[in-house]
Amino acid sequence: MSKNVIIIGAAGRDFHNFNTYYRGNKDYNVVAYTAAQIPDIDGRKYPAELAGDLYPDGIPIYAEENLPKLIKELNVDDCVFSYSDVPYERVMSVSAIVNAAGANFVLLGPNDTMVKSTKPLIAVGAVRTGCGKSQTSRKVIEYLMDKGLKVVAIRHPMPYGDLVEQKVQRFATVEDLKKHKCTIEEMEEYEPHVVRGNVIYAGVDYEAILRAAEDDPDGCDVVLWDGGNNDFPFYKPDLNITVVDPHRPGNELTYYPGEVTLRLADVAVINKIDTASPEGIQTVRESIAKVAPDAIVVDAASPIKVDDHSLIRGKRVLVVEDGPTLTHGEMKLGAGIVAAMKYGAAELVDPRPFTVGKLAETFEIYPNIGTLLPAMGYSEQQLKDLEKTIENTDCDSVVIGTPIDLNRIITINKPNTRVYYDLQEIGDPDLSEIIDDFVEKHNLV
Repeated sequence: MSKNVIIIGAAGRDFHNFNTYYRGNKDYNVVAYTAAQIPDIDGRKYPAELAGDLYPDGIPIYAEENLPKLIKELNVDDCVFSYSDVPYERVMSVSAIVNAAGANFVLLGPNDTMVKSTKPLIAVGAVRTGCGKSQTSRKVIEYLMDKGLKVVAIRHPMPYGDLVEQKVQRFATVEDLKKHKCTIEEMEEYEPHVVRGNVIYAGVDYEAILRAAEDDPDGCDVVLWDGGNNDFPFYKPDLNITVVDPHRPGNELTYYPGEVTLRLADVAVINKIDTASPEGIQTVRESIAKVAPDAIVVDAASPIKVDDHSLIRGKRVLVVEDGPTLTHGEMKLGAGIVAAMKYGAAELVDPRPFTVGKLAETFEIYPNIGTLLPAMGYSEQQLKDLEKTIENTDCDSVVIGTPIDLNRIITINKPNTRVYYDLQEIGDPDLSEIIDDFVEKHNLV
């Protein structure tokens, strides 16, 4: 008899685990998904078109809070934990819930979930959300493109819309972001790639995505996996780069699956050295030495640039930062806060008294967000609430610390300025040397 399975997820790793291990596997019957972290994704179905012949009606998605009841009602044997950036205490709390309801608690590993590419593949991951994966990925791509190589990036999934339509998505222009109805979170990840001239893929079915990327119409010499949260790669890397964050020292050994990602590292990038404490930097160095002693360590900073300093100096500013970094990433500051402090803001305005709708709910769910506003934009309603909250806030100006210009997607009725940041290596070794070795090893020039 086949085992009944629930996949515990957040619209990303959960779908990938199903596609690579359970789809078409008659030894298992996936009876449900549960959803957490991302708003408004429960109540849907993983569609039959993606689930395969064994699931003609698709697979229902429920809220994770219903897990104990579902295990008993659906006679579940295994529950597979399949999302990222959670403390070990939370992982084992879910395990206790599952075991108490009578089921097995399962964590799938790389051997059963990594897909092999026909092209040389570099993976960039991190130990927490908001470490600086994206600017690290961009830096690696720049080094490869400088050598005349065609690089195709593939981003960790964020499929919050029509899953069938999102099976395989290709982004080559800013207009493609509109065509695929991207959320703010998606635009923040995809736009920096396409404006630099490289193609990026994403979606739901990551083997189909990989094959499409390898055969991209503009050519493909190297595939770059741009990871999400602190997940380990969906693909088997030929070079694995992991970013650690000295602003959250110790988290690299206490969050799932961040420690896995660090232990897999060929290269460990210590980012934000320019703004972190010496104690924090030393802690992450010791963690790398402990669990990834063979990894090459690259020191790096994320220096900021601001469009208009005059809108910060002496002003009462509202800072808007990347949403996931502040919510499940648990950061209390981002590039916008660093810019506000660097350029002499008179006051950081707390947005809490002015929030409306979904943003007010976000602060209730994540009460420890700092004195700043997360740019939540998973839905049209959240975008409207973000726009209205900024309009309501009593401030002199707005500092935009998100990777994209919010003015392009919402109306900001106050003076505002953008903050930019890119990775800057410090000393030797640096990523250019590592990429030189990778290119030579794989005979790419």
